[in-house]
Amino acid sequence: MSSEPNYRSRHSARAQNRVALVTGAGRGIGREHALLLAALGTSVVVNDLGGSNEGTGSDVGPAQEVANEIVAAGGKAVANTDNIATWEGAKALVDQAISEFGGLDIVVNNAGILRDGFVASMDESQWDSVIAVHLKGHFAVLRHAAGYWKDQSKAGKSVNAAVINTASASGTFMPNAGQANYGAAKAGIAALTEVAALELERYGVRVNAIAPIARTRLTLATPGMGAMFAEEVPEGEFDAFSPANIAPIVAYLADEKCPLTGKVLAVQGGAVSLLQGWTSVETVEVDGPWLLDELPNQFDKWAEQA
Repeated sequence: MSSEPNYRSRHSARAQNRVALVTGAGRGIGREHALLLAALGTSVVVNDLGGSNEGTGSDVGPAQEVANEIVAAGGKAVANTDNIATWEGAKALVDQAISEFGGLDIVVNNAGILRDGFVASMDESQWDSVIAVHLKGHFAVLRHAAGYWKDQSKAGKSVNAAVINTASASGTFMPNAGQANYGAAKAGIAALTEVAALELERYGVRVNAIAPIARTRLTLATPGMGAMFAEEVPEGEFDAFSPANIAPIVAYLADEKCPLTGKVLAVQGGAVSLLQGWTSVETVEVDGPWLLDELPNQFDKWAEQA
């Protein structure tokens, strides 16, 4: 059920017996999430619009192929091609999971596109489309899932749900020129994760995010990075950029017994780092109001700091 075979034998985690939806699951990282969750006993709604890197077009093929692959291996899955960048599409996706499998326990927000451009030349459509798919898409799916879990909790039903969002190095610890739209969206997703974790804990929902680095059609298309990801790995050697490396972290975060919430984890190859948001590096103070003439003496030194 994976480009790296024997997922079930490689991972000893207990069967989930839960219901998950994974957006952008027709290819790359999202596909690996869906395959591993299914191998662990989770019923999966495989969402993928089937569009291009830039978000244009649609094709049922990618989502249906992954769903078919899961079913052929003995798992449970259905395909979904709703556009999660729309309020109605996100609601339809959540509703399908509930109607098809009787509930919803896991949301993996993974869908994304790229429309790179430098700030001085980026047009409105490049900005709007990337923000819509990444940031609005994450929120819209989360919003409708959260509404369901809130209603379940208010009705006295036990909820043990997990949300795994997808941030990026570009929006957290490794800003990338040419990706103002993508970086801003991914930074927003990291912040959304922290806020949602605070709000949804009362309903039995944990919310975390990953910032993955792996070989996908998006990273292969990223200027200055594609060649690195395209390098061939000799047979039998560990492929540090395989998207399959990311899936176990998501399965862990989705597990009922995982204690983490409000965390952002950077994942690449065999390394996982716990990220922390904006922190105070140094503080300068004066006894009274600031005077403009004093500021160079206090602030100019910061220009040399990384």
